[in-house]
Parts: sequence; C-alpha cells; structure tokens
Amino acid sequence: MTTATNTTPWHLWVIGFVSLAWNAFGANDYTQTQLGNLDYFESMSANMGASPQEALDYFQSFPAWADSFWALGTWGALLGSLLLLFRSRFAVWAFVVSLIGLAGTTVFQLVDTKPEWVSGGMATIMSLVIWSVATFLLIYAISMTKKGVLR
Repeated sequence: MTTATNTTPWHLWVIGFVSLAWNAFGANDYTQTQLGNLDYFESMSANMGASPQEALDYFQSFPAWADSFWALGTWGALLGSLLLLFRSRFAVWAFVVSLIGLAGTTVFQLVDTKPEWVSGGMATIMSLVIWSVATFLLIYAISMTKKGVLR
C-alpha cells in the first residue's frame, strides 16, 4: 500500500526541473564570469548597457568576500534544486546556504560604488525576482520535508 510519504507530487518534478534550469543559468553566468569568457559577455552585452569588456572588468573586480557570497548563492541554489529532485531533505540546507549567499551579495550591491549601467530599474527588478525565487524554493523545500516527501 502506498502512503502519502512515499508518493511524489507532480509539482515537485515541475518545480525541481524549472528551478534546476533557472539555477543552472545562474551557475553558467557565474562560471563564465570567473573564467573571463568575453564571448559570453558579448552575447549578453545587448542587455547590459556596457561594452563586454567593461562588464567583465566590473564583475571580476568584486572583492573576494563578495565573490564568495556569490559562489555560495549560486552553487547552493543549484545543489538545492538537484537535492529537491533527489527528494533529499538536505535541499532545505542547500537553499539556506543559497539565501545566505544572496544576502551577502545583496549587501555588496548596496554598499558598492557601481557604474551607472548596473544601477536602475532592470537591476532592481532582477534582484527582486532572484530573492522571490530563492525564498520560494526554501519555503517549498521546508513544506515538502514536513509532508514527508523529502527524506
């Protein structure tokens, strides 16, 4: 006999795969920045308002502490999505690490003197979207753990 704790709701697969794609994009962005891939920045520069080299120089100028928080946020989120798909309760902790990384990155963004093209409406909207998704994923993982779906 199947119990509620042994069944995986359909929405876990949808949220898991959509969040994996979302977080994989973030991991790719982080990796391309760390590798200094100018071709990547050329493909993204139309949306930035800066030359690819200016954008790359700006992101690579982050202090080590800010870069560390960015890494925690990025890789914690990706790991959380994978653990969610594996139905592991450790997804909760990965999403907590992700939010800690996001908080540190946000602090840096607030205190950093940044170029004009980094400030503005689109940057604020993107930050709100990232915070919303990260918070939702943590709440969702906690909920699925309490329901016995994540073990």
